[in-house]
Amino acid sequence: MRNSTVARGRRKLFIEVWKMKEVYILLIPAVVWYIIFAYIPIYGLTLAFKTYKANLGIFRSPWVGFENYKYVFRDPAFLESIWRTIVINAGRIVFQFPFPIILALMLNEVRVNRYKKVIQTIYTFPHFLSWVIVASIMINILNTKGMVNAIISMLGGEPVNFLGSTKLFKPLLYITENWKSAGWTMIIYLAAMAGIDTEQYEAAIIDGASRLQMMWYITLPGIKSTIEVLLILQIGNIMTQGFDQIFNLSNPATAKVGEILDMYIYRVTFLAAADFSYSTAVSLFRSVVNFIFLNVADRVSKLLGSEGLFA
Repeated sequence: MRNSTVARGRRKLFIEVWKMKEVYILLIPAVVWYIIFAYIPIYGLTLAFKTYKANLGIFRSPWVGFENYKYVFRDPAFLESIWRTIVINAGRIVFQFPFPIILALMLNEVRVNRYKKVIQTIYTFPHFLSWVIVASIMINILNTKGMVNAIISMLGGEPVNFLGSTKLFKPLLYITENWKSAGWTMIIYLAAMAGIDTEQYEAAIIDGASRLQMMWYITLPGIKSTIEVLLILQIGNIMTQGFDQIFNLSNPATAKVGEILDMYIYRVTFLAAADFSYSTAVSLFRSVVNFIFLNVADRVSKLLGSEGLFA
């Protein structure tokens, strides 16, 4: 009886797959890509529990258990880099995350489509610039002989070392990230706003609601699920954000405040005596912490009555 039920289930599954065969065929390249570039390299994580010997390779290098982690957690530079990473990325959630939402809300209120598209293009364009280019622009504008200091000097002020100041380093990170990426994220919110039923706005207009009230009571609740998903994803990346930006914007004067966990991994892997086992152990730790943060954020959002990220 049980075997016949299983057989019927398999036959039904096969029929459903056959009906959607075009979709599954389109899915094959993505599945192959993930297997080759995302899952097979996972075996390299075993280096976190080995002492890597170049002549033996990953497979034959000797296992050492958790020895690498004993050294990791005894390194003050590692613990300091974790603290800097959390502080900087928590600041990103406070100072960066709301910015695309505000931008999208404001742009959504623009009624002249041509003007709206021009503004949208201007804000989106920086996303396509690499951090090397953005850092070059910032260096030219903010160095001691740059445009900003030239204006300050013309007004009778003293030049400011914007790029070498440890106090200004974090604000510089948040401002440049907002300039570069807010426009791109704004598109996601605008797409979510496009899905809001226009009858709600028509009913609100008849009831005499102002545009600010419509924004607060219709638009924001309409994109609430999108905001939640993006916030959960950002919290889930709290240990990995910002390497390209900090790598290009930091300098010896700001290295003390800019060595986040990714920079620490880069330094122990490529700048100091290369220790791939050690850096793999740190990378694995970072991924596990991100995974924990992602699940905690998802759980908290569900406890607060949201749908969360996972079913």
